[in-house]
Amino acid sequence: MLRLVLPLLLLAAPAGALAQSAQCSLPAQMPRPRPDLPNADQPRRLLPIGGYTLALTWSPQYCKGAKGSDDAFQCGGRNGRFGFTLHGLWPDGIGKDWPQYCRATDLLPRPVIRQNLCSTPSAQLLQHEWAKHGTCMTTKPELYFNLSRALYQSIRYPDMAALARRKTLTVAQFAQAFAAANKGMRADMMRVTITRDNGLNELWLCLDRTLEFARCPAHQGGADDRAALRISPGPNIPNPRRTPPVPARRPGLILDLDPQAEVHKD
Repeated sequence: MLRLVLPLLLLAAPAGALAQSAQCSLPAQMPRPRPDLPNADQPRRLLPIGGYTLALTWSPQYCKGAKGSDDAFQCGGRNGRFGFTLHGLWPDGIGKDWPQYCRATDLLPRPVIRQNLCSTPSAQLLQHEWAKHGTCMTTKPELYFNLSRALYQSIRYPDMAALARRKTLTVAQFAQAFAAANKGMRADMMRVTITRDNGLNELWLCLDRTLEFARCPAHQGGADDRAALRISPGPNIPNPRRTPPVPARRPGLILDLDPQAEVHKD
């Protein structure tokens, strides 16, 4: 059985530090997602975990697209103004394939959606991330999202407004600026994905099995370092003055990462 020892502090991190959103107000009624299930194109896959990817979406670019035009919560401006949002924490395999849909799932409880909707502003995406990725890491959605959110809130950002004003910017230059804002990170520890017209789409941060930043595998994909990059302007969101403590590598809560473990009924 594969186990990962993590500090209790990391998994219990509060949801209040919303450095990535300029404003976020939750709706009175929590949206309800649809079930997210494996299918012929996205089958259940039980594989050992070799590392992780923390995927962040640049919300201003998403809101310019067709999907964003129909997304009132994330893109309408009344409930939130977002910079980088949390797409998800993905367990990677040892090779090119990765584990997914490891356990059957129910719909996420409303309190879980409420706690995470300002980080991942879509109830359906939260359901998808738990069903596809989180079930391969733990038996409880609260543990998966607490860990994902803690990692997300530990990330620091370069001056995105200044980068958006640059007349010439490459993927490599953006990666170097992003790495410089985060202790222990290098440009080769991330992958940048872009749209067809070279807009900043997502940032994938590569982590090893101990959740430390790590060099991305060659098959991870992403845009060529030399590609031109455009950043859609977004809200000016300064990093908090206080940096969250770096999780200590000491015994704490043991997160069960065995995808074949049985779910214990309460």
